[in-house]
Amino acid sequence: MIRVLLVDDQPLIRSGFRALLDLEDDIEVVAEAADGAEGLALAREHLPDIALIDIQMPGLDGIETTRRIAADPSLACVHVVILTNYGLEEYVFHALRAGAAGFLVKDIQPEDFLHSVRVAARGDALLAPSITRRLIDRYVTQPFATAVGKALEELTNREREAVALVAQGLSNDEIADRMVISPLTAKTHVNRAMTKLHARDRAQLVVLAYESGLVAPRRS
Repeated sequence: MIRVLLVDDQPLIRSGFRALLDLEDDIEVVAEAADGAEGLALAREHLPDIALIDIQMPGLDGIETTRRIAADPSLACVHVVILTNYGLEEYVFHALRAGAAGFLVKDIQPEDFLHSVRVAARGDALLAPSITRRLIDRYVTQPFATAVGKALEELTNREREAVALVAQGLSNDEIADRMVISPLTAKTHVNRAMTKLHARDRAQLVVLAYESGLVAPRRS
């Protein structure tokens, strides 16, 4: 059972998401919060698998709420997915740097939303397709991160290859197909890379891959 916490200051939005999630046999909404402070308290109380958090709220906003969840060792099991009406780049970067496992716009289709919750619960990085292109373009213009580049030197060639494929949005099964290895071996490469790079999850692995220059977008 995937346990979900909803954090949004708009009751209508919360009720809409809850109605959708409550229809699923493998998903349970354990609590709702109207602001970040309440959401943080409920996250500590219920330890949900997923916290769906609105980015713009009065008081403690979604970015700071995410940052506090990510910084709390007792909440290491909580994967934050940011929800917003806005697909602007700065929200994406701040959310991922704060420790979000994913970022979705609220106009997402219901079936894609449910799939996204399940993907995030598995610990996979999650970005709406409309945002991915801008994320890549923005990171390619950033200065090379020397510290990250040195950390990448500790990875084996296969681990670097796996990280590059994660940054392209591939799942472990897809990475296994591309590298001609088993899904378990692919997962092992990804997990070892996360450990060596001190990445909290796959979303941060994506950020590190682009910051370091390990991956660059294809230009049309």
